Amino acid sequence: MTIRWYPGHMGKALEQIEELIRRIDVVIEVLDARLPFSSSNHKLAALRHNKPWIKVLNKHDLADPTVTKAWVRDYQLQTGVRALPLTAKKHADTKPLIKLCKDLVPKRGRPGFPIRAMVVGIPNVGKSTLINTLAGRCIAKVGDRPAVTTCPQQIDLRNGIVLSDTPGMLWPDMTDQEGAYRLAASGAIGDNALDYTSVGLFAGDYLLRRYPDLLKVRYGLQELPESPHDLMMVVGRRRGLLAAGGVVDLHRSAEAFLRELRAGKIGRISLEEPAIGA
Repeated sequence: MTIRWYPGHMGKALEQIEELIRRIDVVIEVLDARLPFSSSNHKLAALRHNKPWIKVLNKHDLADPTVTKAWVRDYQLQTGVRALPLTAKKHADTKPLIKLCKDLVPKRGRPGFPIRAMVVGIPNVGKSTLINTLAGRCIAKVGDRPAVTTCPQQIDLRNGIVLSDTPGMLWPDMTDQEGAYRLAASGAIGDNALDYTSVGLFAGDYLLRRYPDLLKVRYGLQELPESPHDLMMVVGRRRGLLAAGGVVDLHRSAEAFLRELRAGKIGRISLEEPAIGA
């Protein structure tokens, strides 16, 4: 199945960001730590204009910590780029982000000359959650419904930093179907745009190859199933997801498997490594 998600809007959003970025000091790009490459909009790099760029690896508590460290090293080899793993809903996790902004823009951050930071990110990576946590109150709406904001929203954090929420909406590159399937597996794509069975089999194949021991522990297995389909059958039987005649309901089994993956119940899992995006 080809995944198609929220066509349109991106061109207008990029135009708005290009205009706004000229007036800001630092860009904060929010990514999903489990799939930083696929959860980015790669057209943003062309708009950077050598501005300091912070890659926030959100949901790092769900990601494989070894892989996250590799992503941090990979990003920080890029000139003017810093990477920071965090969990956006945790206030304590965001304190290093404030410090990093001040370190990258040392000439601003005082009364009358605040650091002007812009927050960007595709839907469902946690951009709004991060803004709300930084602000200490609900300012940005959290959700996955598409919308286009005609004007940037400015939020004074009262600590020497003024945030600009991104105007418009950005979308990932759906021509990269492997990336699209990773996004779907992570929960970033709306249910109406994916087929649970196909995405569950995709994720199952990846975990069988990359995290076999986590699967054994989670599902009480002595031996690994030979295929993703067999894995879904195991999940279905373990969870009692049976159709008429005692046959495993493949759709419900894949849906349950993805729910457990997304919630971190299988373990801390990264869906791609830096070499994939190289």
